[in-house]
Amino acid sequence: MKNKHFLTAQDVMEMLGISLFYAYKLIRRLNAELEAEVFVTIKGRVSTKYFIERIYGMSTDKEVG
Repeated sequence: MKNKHFLTAQDVMEMLGISLFYAYKLIRRLNAELEAEVFVTIKGRVSTKYFIERIYGMSTDKEVG
């Protein structure tokens, strides 16, 4: 999954060990959150960065300190 800007439902399914149906449902939910913040989304795909932030609670940006 390295260097992928967007994840498909198949990617999400494999990463989380969930069904394909639930992976699509999760992508729709995450994309709805992004659309509410006025971001452009792609149906059936989710931003890898946003996915990691929301699912794992980790920022993908390196902090300078």
